[in-house]
Amino acid sequence: MSLTDSIPNNVDLASDRKLLRALEHWRPNFLDWWMQMGPEGFQRDDIWLRTAISVDADGWAQYAYVRMPEYRWGIFLVPKSGERTIGFGDRHDQPAWDEVPGELRGSLRRLIVTQADTEPASVEQQRQLGKTAPSLYDLRNLFQVNVEEGRHLWAMVHLLHQYFGRDGREEAEELLARRSGDPDKPRILSTFNERTDEWLSFFMFTMFTDRDGKYQLAALAESGFDPLARATRFMLTEESFHLFVGETGIDRVVRRSAEATRRDPNGDARAQGAIDLPTIQKWINYWFSSAIELFGGEISSNAAEYFATGLKGRYQEQKKYTDHLALEGFYPMPVVENGRLATREVPLRNAMNEVLRDEYVEDCERACRKWNRTIEEYGLDFRLRIPSRRFHRTMGIYAEHCFDPEGNLITREQFEARRHEWLPTEEDRAYVQSLMTPVYEPGRFAPWIAPPERGVRGQPLDFPYVKFASRD
Repeated sequence: MSLTDSIPNNVDLASDRKLLRALEHWRPNFLDWWMQMGPEGFQRDDIWLRTAISVDADGWAQYAYVRMPEYRWGIFLVPKSGERTIGFGDRHDQPAWDEVPGELRGSLRRLIVTQADTEPASVEQQRQLGKTAPSLYDLRNLFQVNVEEGRHLWAMVHLLHQYFGRDGREEAEELLARRSGDPDKPRILSTFNERTDEWLSFFMFTMFTDRDGKYQLAALAESGFDPLARATRFMLTEESFHLFVGETGIDRVVRRSAEATRRDPNGDARAQGAIDLPTIQKWINYWFSSAIELFGGEISSNAAEYFATGLKGRYQEQKKYTDHLALEGFYPMPVVENGRLATREVPLRNAMNEVLRDEYVEDCERACRKWNRTIEEYGLDFRLRIPSRRFHRTMGIYAEHCFDPEGNLITREQFEARRHEWLPTEEDRAYVQSLMTPVYEPGRFAPWIAPPERGVRGQPLDFPYVKFASRD
């Protein structure tokens, strides 16, 4: 572990001067990107942030006031533990690779670049949110998510620089050149070009989109390419906080909504300055249906190839499965045939995206049950739900058809007639946006969201999580 190097790391950068120079050359470009596209208006402020200084349980997160441009982004991999073998696919039980197999170079680089591109994209999507933060607690959490997305970018850029030569260096530069939502040079995945301009969407993003990241990273943590597996395992440690922000953030919005509904004589949460439960449901429908597409096509030859070659496994491959070859099994998949849903038996390897999506949906439904328990506390009959994975799709086998939130096949005319019931309207967006006024006084919270149960790292809710520099 070296914290005195210009780039904190546990990959012994000091012994590879060529790699160190390349990363030191990339760093000013990263900082330029951060100042242009990172949180706007808060770069001079002291933020109470955690910083990774090691990968062990006692030292990976140290808390202190930091100005974000001075944050110590580092490169950390879970240490090697003996000789690891590939845990799945046609190369099951063969030694894991410390270098990139030549025949897999293109596929592996594509996986790393696609994952890497999501990290700066989310920072860009969220860059204006600090100006309407509902509390200092939430403002600090936003910035914690942002700097850790930056560190995750560093983790992937390290792999590109160390293992892919000139191609990798060029890809690393392109990661800083693309921009979320840019019509000419957008981010690779459509979800990362979506609007995230109010806090309800931020909580939905960290709940649903970052949760996709959890499962993608977990699948890559099984990879036969050992440096990638070790990098993503440590990234998962930080990713859990992002999921916490989203899941508990939505729960706090739900709690305030339920309180307001119960308090208002007409059961109108909006009249009490809160976001009503049906509107929250629309945001869930929108963001879940966007995030679910990040897993890729339901029937995928690429997914089969990644599994067969040992590049990308299933979620908790070693813990949850005994058959690591997946040569004989089938996945029963609902498909549209002759105007109705029918079940097709898909070879298991070709359904690996759907297998991973199953894990994701189950996790989302678990969180939704928690939100509904909050609603039950207030004696309300309304229940939130996770929509069908077939609802509101723009890619995959369901994209050319229309489904209601329960997954029933309907006509396009029926969908359009009820779109306003299921998805945010411009009026809904305008109302939610109207609530977005900043609250920067320690211990105070905007009226549309409930306080959390506790502060960060045992601190009280009125702790000064952000210390503002004097404003010009």
